[in-house]
Amino acid sequence: MTLKITLTGSTGFVGQNLTRYLENMKCDVLSISREQLNAGEFNSFKDSIAIVHLAGKAHDLKGSSDSEEYHHVNFELTKRIFDEFLASDVKMFIFLSSVKAAADSVDGILTEELLANPRTDYGRSKLMAEEYIQSQPLPVDKSYYILRPCMIHGPGNKGNLNLLYKFVKKNIPYPLAGFENKRSFLSIGNLCFVINELIGQEDIVSGVYNVSDSDALSTNEVVSILAESNGKQPKLWAIPRSIVMSIARIGDKLRLPLNTERLTKLTESYVVCNHKITSALGKSLPFSSREGLEFTANSFKKTC
Repeated sequence: MTLKITLTGSTGFVGQNLTRYLENMKCDVLSISREQLNAGEFNSFKDSIAIVHLAGKAHDLKGSSDSEEYHHVNFELTKRIFDEFLASDVKMFIFLSSVKAAADSVDGILTEELLANPRTDYGRSKLMAEEYIQSQPLPVDKSYYILRPCMIHGPGNKGNLNLLYKFVKKNIPYPLAGFENKRSFLSIGNLCFVINELIGQEDIVSGVYNVSDSDALSTNEVVSILAESNGKQPKLWAIPRSIVMSIARIGDKLRLPLNTERLTKLTESYVVCNHKITSALGKSLPFSSREGLEFTANSFKKTC
C-alpha cells in the first residue's frame, strides 16, 4: 500500500531532498505551502498517515530578522498545524526543530537530557513549539517526533559548508587551522533515512530526538575532505587566533563574509549524541560523517 505523506516546506533545501527520497521509497508526497497554511487550507491532511512539518524561519546569520517573525513562523504556525493534526485522522506528526532549541553552545556532548536554554530568538521560537507539542494531550493512536538536527548538509545546501567549499576549490588556504574543535554534522541522506524509518515503524515512543551523523569531525578534517574531493592537497594555515578574532570583529561592522558569528560556527566545538534515535530505530545510520561530506562535496561541483 502506498503511504500518503503531507509535507510542509517542500521547496526548501531539506524539503526538496526529502520529497525525492520519499518518492523513491514509493510514498505519495503531498506538499502544502506556507500560504495555504496561513490561509487555513488543511485539506491535504486528509488520508495522510503522517505530517512532516519542515516549514520554518531559519536562523539568520545576518541578524536582520526580528523576534516576531521567528515567533509567528516557528511557533504560531507550528501550533496551528499541530492543532489540526490532533483534530484529524492523521496518525503521526514529525516536527523539524533544531539543536539550537536546546543550546547555542555545548560544553561536552549534547544529549536530550540537557535542560534547554536557547539564547537566540530562533532557538527560543523552536523550543516554544516543542513545548507546545509536548504539553497537549495525545490520543493513544497518535504519535509525535520532535527532531533536533545539527548542521544539515547535502545537494542544494547554501550555508557555511558551501562557503568553505568555494574557498577550498579556489586553492585559498584555510586560515583557521589554529582553532581546535570537534563538530557534529548531519548529511541529508541520514536525515531522510531517519524520517522514513519513523514513518515506517509503529512502535517508537513519542518524544524529542537529536539527529546527527555518528562521528564528530574537526573543521580541519572537513577542509581536508573537501580538498580531497577536488583532487587537491588541503592548505591549512594556523594564523594566530587573536588576529583572526580582530578581523571577525571588523567583519561585524562592515558586513564581511567573516564575522564573529560565522567564525564561531566554523571553529566552535558542538558535539551531538544520536544514541537515542539510533537505539529507537534499532538501526545504524547509512552514511558515515566522511561519506556524507564527500557526497555533499560532489554535489557542490555542479553548482560552484
